[in-house]
Amino acid sequence: MSTPPSDPQLARYSFQRKMDEIAKVRGRATELVSLYVSPGKQISDVMSYLRNEYAQSSNIKSRTTRKNVMWAIESLMGRVRGFKEPPANGVAFFVGSKAVGADKSEPVTFIVEPPEPLRTYLYRCDSSFFLEPLLSMVHEPDLWGLIVMDRAEVTIGLLRGKRVESLRNRQSQVPSKHGRGGQSQHRFERMIEHAAHDFFVRIGEMSNEIFLPKKDQLKGILLGGPGATKEYFYKENYLHYELQQKIVQPLFDVGYTDEYGLKEMVERATQTLHGLELTEEKRLVQRLLTEIRKAESGLAAYGEADVNRALDLGAVDTLLISEGLRRQRVTFRCTACQKEFTRTLPDEEIDKVLDGPCPSCAQRNVTEVSSEDFVEGLFRRASDSGAVARLVSVESEEGEMLVKGFGGIGAILRYPIAATPALRPRPAT
Repeated sequence: MSTPPSDPQLARYSFQRKMDEIAKVRGRATELVSLYVSPGKQISDVMSYLRNEYAQSSNIKSRTTRKNVMWAIESLMGRVRGFKEPPANGVAFFVGSKAVGADKSEPVTFIVEPPEPLRTYLYRCDSSFFLEPLLSMVHEPDLWGLIVMDRAEVTIGLLRGKRVESLRNRQSQVPSKHGRGGQSQHRFERMIEHAAHDFFVRIGEMSNEIFLPKKDQLKGILLGGPGATKEYFYKENYLHYELQQKIVQPLFDVGYTDEYGLKEMVERATQTLHGLELTEEKRLVQRLLTEIRKAESGLAAYGEADVNRALDLGAVDTLLISEGLRRQRVTFRCTACQKEFTRTLPDEEIDKVLDGPCPSCAQRNVTEVSSEDFVEGLFRRASDSGAVARLVSVESEEGEMLVKGFGGIGAILRYPIAATPALRPRPAT
């Protein structure tokens, strides 16, 4: 069993990657066995349970299913026997026979140490692996409430992970000025204040409708706008008391109260919300774009070929990698001509190369020599060269740009290197 990555970002990526891989496995029948062993569980009790299940599986009517299930339990017992006690967070085993088409199957085994303690001991045999206890550990992105307002307009939204979502926008009917004098002046001022109060009550109601169902997930609420209206709204407690407690201090001065105002407020929140990943990603991707625009003198590389070259030269300062990349770096060998070649491929395309012709001799004798997860390999190479590697979310606009324009990989360099235009992808416009 491999050692979990020490980098928190890489550990999160590797765990999600493993969940994706296990979730794709399907059996031809109920012959995939999932076993969750919680911390503190006696291994002897687990072995006793598996021996009982093995005896029961002999009653399965289908000969093929019976054979595969009994093999899976035998394999499980061998794996479990290797533990004197469960790891600190427990351990999950996934063993069975994966359907590969043409009425054939092949054995698969996964052992996962979860990032959080397992709270259950569970055995299940089905046509797919049971992943719910682990999927609940793949955390949802941080969720923040957003309100920008003045007396004329309000926009309410959410910051979900790296993406700003505008959910409600309302215009008020509060008059901004009046030309009345004398006794009428006080009457119209009272009418304006009453209209403003009604508008603030409506803002509170809309905010409660949106945020209260999510109050347990909200890390906080950012409140902003031009002028002093936001301070009055906050001090007069127009929000539900549970939401009022979540408002982040200080309040934010922004020039707009529309969707652009939400984005402006998130940018301004950088200094207050330490470590808010959205703004850091935006800063790094924007810096990458700035360096790319400098052409020959720019401190940037993008696309697999140029970034690999920069890593080989030790020229990378910060490596930006899309967390949505799902590729393998695979080395193949042709047994006919003995030539080796390496490709970076999505998981589903590896079999196509194995079934296809050798690029050197055109014979169909290609075998797989070795493979490494593309993202994990980039993290390793970055660490070896002293570079900092950062995963960029696919949820943000900058993350989408990194994928669509630059193949999901870019680098900010320590010093300029000569470009290789023939190998570079053309940036998306």
